[in-house]
Amino acid sequence: MSSRPDLAASADPDKLLARARLTFDIEAAAVLGLKERIGPSFVEAVQKILNVRGRVVVMGMGKSGHVGRKIAATLASTGTPAMFVHPAEASHGDLGMIKAVDLVLAISNSGESDELAAILPVVKRQGVPLIAITGGADSMLARHADLVLDSGVEKEACPLNLAPTASTTAQMALGDALAVALLDARGFGTEDFARSHPGGALGRKLLTHVSDLMRTGDEVPRVAPSAKLGELMREMSSKGLGAAAVIDPQGRAIGVFTDGDLRRLVETGADLRELTAADVMHAGPRTVRADALGVEAAEAMEQHRITSILVVDAAGLLIGALSINDLMRAKVI
Repeated sequence: MSSRPDLAASADPDKLLARARLTFDIEAAAVLGLKERIGPSFVEAVQKILNVRGRVVVMGMGKSGHVGRKIAATLASTGTPAMFVHPAEASHGDLGMIKAVDLVLAISNSGESDELAAILPVVKRQGVPLIAITGGADSMLARHADLVLDSGVEKEACPLNLAPTASTTAQMALGDALAVALLDARGFGTEDFARSHPGGALGRKLLTHVSDLMRTGDEVPRVAPSAKLGELMREMSSKGLGAAAVIDPQGRAIGVFTDGDLRRLVETGADLRELTAADVMHAGPRTVRADALGVEAAEAMEQHRITSILVVDAAGLLIGALSINDLMRAKVI
């Protein structure tokens, strides 16, 4: 039998919620405090980074290091070449990764990190610009820095005022502010973002065109206006699109017939044997261009409540077809 106390059972739910809400209040106040202190040094920091010919090298120890890795990743994904170098590893060889064309962004709440102190003189001798994010205005880091961004907080959310909580939130917010200001200054747009995130959902939406996904050639069900209904049904069944295009002699899409149209036609009880494609088609079918984004095709299908769409060129000639399943397989939707 274990004598370990059941901490979960003895925890007061009201006290737990109160502590969580107080944490939010303290960390929100820390971020809002940055808003009041931000000024010319922030502008100068953005300008320095914009002029860097190399990379932004982000450094930090402990929790500041974890924040630094995130800041470096955010910078890199929003148009500012950046990498994270661990200060302890830097003094054992990784300092060679930092070149004179780079800029160092060093993060430390106290500004007195021993690992940073050991390498900053070397960085400065190389002539590498140094921007500090620190709460220690008179610290070692602040004295070495060309520019200081004040991330100081009144207190940590930790009830012991020891564990980095509000201070790391402030560091993260300052890093995000730098990345967003730089993104805006560079004119970094959604297509740029997509190119740096090709494997993500946004990348697929902004980089995948209809031409990448559409069915072409014999995969596209099509019949002439004079085709009998039986031929139309066989074409639909063999191509598995759930619809077939009706094209004129020049190859322009003039109509479409779907599985749903067939069901509704059968329900009327009409004699189907002599009907032609021209008799049953919907004229003026919904179409999309091959150079349109896949997400645009998806929006058109949703708007018109259809599950497939024809692809045409500038002259209206049928060149392909696309179904909702094609878009789902490509994870565009």
